[in-house]
Amino acid sequence: MNASPGDRVFSGSIPQYYQRYMVPLVFQPYAADIAARTAALRPAAVLEIAAGTGVVTRQLADQLPESTAIVATDLNPAMLEQAQALGTGRAVTWRQADALRLPFEDQAFDAVVCQFGYMFLPDKAAAFAEARRVLRPGGTFLFNVWDRIEDNVFADTVEQALARLFPGDPPKFMSRIPHGYYDAAVIGADLARAGFSGRQALETIAFESRADTPQTAAIAYCQGTPLRNEIEARGADMLEQAVHVATDALHARYGAGPIAGKIQAHVITAPRSA
Repeated sequence: MNASPGDRVFSGSIPQYYQRYMVPLVFQPYAADIAARTAALRPAAVLEIAAGTGVVTRQLADQLPESTAIVATDLNPAMLEQAQALGTGRAVTWRQADALRLPFEDQAFDAVVCQFGYMFLPDKAAAFAEARRVLRPGGTFLFNVWDRIEDNVFADTVEQALARLFPGDPPKFMSRIPHGYYDAAVIGADLARAGFSGRQALETIAFESRADTPQTAAIAYCQGTPLRNEIEARGADMLEQAVHVATDALHARYGAGPIAGKIQAHVITAPRSA
């Protein structure tokens, strides 16, 4: 599906809502997983792409030795500001950067890591080629992407609720972008076009998403992601109503709270062979 200009914009209060609500709702378990996989590689220098508010960065800082250099980047300065304000357990280099034009020399890193970032990029193969360019031979490209929206039930419930609120023009950000890049064959073909010729591994991992109330999950999706941009584009006063209908839909399906539902993602490992 086609992207819209607001799909990559995390500005205003979105970074704060993202960190407060989305990180514990869906990102934390995958951050611990991908950081552990990175630590097992024993890299000397790590580049993180699309670091957001630093959920993976903080895990990397905790799990990697002090001797490992960590550079964390994101396209959105507001997200990096939030990440830096939260801080890390040890020194990390923060830098604003576009994954399609990385401002680093060739073969500068032993590992390139990205959590849930490549779904947002208009040219995945070009972005993968940039990751490969900055990897040293023998280095590893490690990233994850969400599986289809039907396997991520809170997101699916919210999107269906908003489709009823806006029947003539339903907001499709969640299925179009975060949950729009899940086909293993497509991902593999994009990696091949980027020059990753070695054996790739794709592992599908499910966790359980938990929220204290349905409203907490509704706020997370409607105000802590660029879905907010789509909602407000349909009316400046529609955000509160969108949170309300999403809350009602989650309540009807999962109860008053605490609520729990399945989340699922793919973790991809691609070595640079030469």
